[in-house]
Amino acid sequence: MAADTLTPAERYQELFLAVQEGEVFDDSKTFVDCVPRDDPEQILRAYRRERNREGFDLAVFVGEHFDEPRPAHSGFHPHASDDLAAHIERLWDPLTHRASPRLMGSLIDVPTPYPVPGGRFRELYYWDTYFSMLGLAASGRTESVRDAVQAIASLIDRYGHMPNGNRTYYLSRSQPPMLACMVELAEACGALDGRDMLHALRREHAYWVDGAHALRPGEAHRASVAMPDGAVLQRYWDDHDSPREESYREDVATASASDRPAHEVYRDLRAGAASGWDFSSRWNDVPDDLSTIRTTQIVPVDLNALLVVLERLVARLSEADGDHESAERFAAAAADRCAAIDRWLWDDEAGAYLDHDLRTGASRPSIVGACVVPLFAGCASDEQARRTEEAVRARLLRAGGIGTSEHETGDQWDRPNGWAPLQWLAIEGFRRHHLPLGDEIAERWLATMQGVFDREHKLIEKYEIDGDDGIGGGGEYELQDGFGWSNGVTAALLAERASSR
Repeated sequence: MAADTLTPAERYQELFLAVQEGEVFDDSKTFVDCVPRDDPEQILRAYRRERNREGFDLAVFVGEHFDEPRPAHSGFHPHASDDLAAHIERLWDPLTHRASPRLMGSLIDVPTPYPVPGGRFRELYYWDTYFSMLGLAASGRTESVRDAVQAIASLIDRYGHMPNGNRTYYLSRSQPPMLACMVELAEACGALDGRDMLHALRREHAYWVDGAHALRPGEAHRASVAMPDGAVLQRYWDDHDSPREESYREDVATASASDRPAHEVYRDLRAGAASGWDFSSRWNDVPDDLSTIRTTQIVPVDLNALLVVLERLVARLSEADGDHESAERFAAAAADRCAAIDRWLWDDEAGAYLDHDLRTGASRPSIVGACVVPLFAGCASDEQARRTEEAVRARLLRAGGIGTSEHETGDQWDRPNGWAPLQWLAIEGFRRHHLPLGDEIAERWLATMQGVFDREHKLIEKYEIDGDDGIGGGGEYELQDGFGWSNGVTAALLAERASSR
């Protein structure tokens, strides 16, 4: 039976609420990933018949009607003799999945196999996939690189954007737009002709700039925001303003702690998830108080820099395809965006790119790891890159790599954690401008990875980079093993090191 777009909350209604509010599972994500054993409508009717009967046990009912999901790399056992590179190489197959939804589960099918992160993350995630692809390319897995790009493109063709992941409950938002980076990587390793991805690239761009042409200064529509001078930049966005289904209890608790309308808090939590930085002091009025989150009132550095990569690639591929009008239009859009990034997101006093706060009309006060993305994207001048290097050395560089933020809050995208994607963006950004900090971050990060692997014989989602332990923490769920983007970035850096010897 083919999957449709109904989310678990829409499909199971009061049963969904009972399961999540009743804490049948420790992790809110477990139930929304469960696969029903029978037709969902029959399960809902059975629940309505039985729930008021004496002795009814909700957990037993769920166990009888649903199959609980397993960790993404179930069955994988590390070899004690493997070094770090060999361990990662053996993980690629267990962490490569093919969607095969049945009986109206939340998983959305795609035509090709795809890499998954690991642990509770059993599906295709958008920006994670690019960083996994780095390792797949370094391992010579060209077919896997092509498959991953085609999986992403198939979802964009179907829905007009790449969802946060290939689950129905992720359809209302996207994540940092990495398709252009994926296509460039796939071109570089001979996996595909980028012109074959033009349609998907243009559809993705249309999603992010939806409504932009009609905005007047100070107005916003979905992801698009018109700045006071009329320039349009983008923000992270989610079309829904209800609790995230995969984090239902957590979102209800956060909204309950706020003095703002609950639907506003839910929208900002969802937009924070769309950023991939879920969650961080980056989005909060009060750094250590998630109930003060205001993601939709912040114009982010990383999103807009990545859209420059997208616009420039569409311009290049359109030119190669003979569409000179589109090439000129997208090249102009990229140039305009770079100029707007300079005006609104470069902070000369800080000597770094800072997110812009729409409510205050000023830069956000703290520097975050996203400040390196304009360097990675080719938006920065050499002088801006040099000053960013100084700022990162002074405020974000840690013993184990580049830090995420300056605040220690208990949220996972804050100090003391370091994350593989930010390391790669920083390494490549500084290298692009021939600055030594890129190679220095690479060596610090590899030392972090090696140290944890030597002790634990595994790779994990996030790392503690302020001290000696290396084990990351914080956030809404337990630390996950696997782990896609840690594997991909580490494999790519190890391959570079081996080739330079």
